[in-house]
Amino acid sequence: MDKYQVVFHIDERDKGLLGLNNIENLLADLGEDNVNAELVANHEGIEILLKSPDTYVEQIVRLAKMGVKFAACANAMRQRGVTKEQLVELVQVVPSGVGELVKKQAQGWAYIRP
Repeated sequence: MDKYQVVFHIDERDKGLLGLNNIENLLADLGEDNVNAELVANHEGIEILLKSPDTYVEQIVRLAKMGVKFAACANAMRQRGVTKEQLVELVQVVPSGVGELVKKQAQGWAYIRP
């Protein structure tokens, strides 16, 4: 069986915990070996990917160990004055969060926006 492919879109700081919990619940339901998941953060959503405050760091690291990928929008980072060094180390920076979402959906990934 092919893996389920799911991209989670976080563009609001307040949706961060919900999105991370949605990913954990999905992996628990379908099995982490059966899911490719990526969280794409843009706009104020990139704030959940910051090292400090470390509100979500532990959960992000735990999910990354399960194979979840994390992407931060370079446009949002620039607009908010966020540098790569301020992000949790495992976060990938993509040129455009919206572009990343479009690419994933064009490849057949399911789209979830908590």
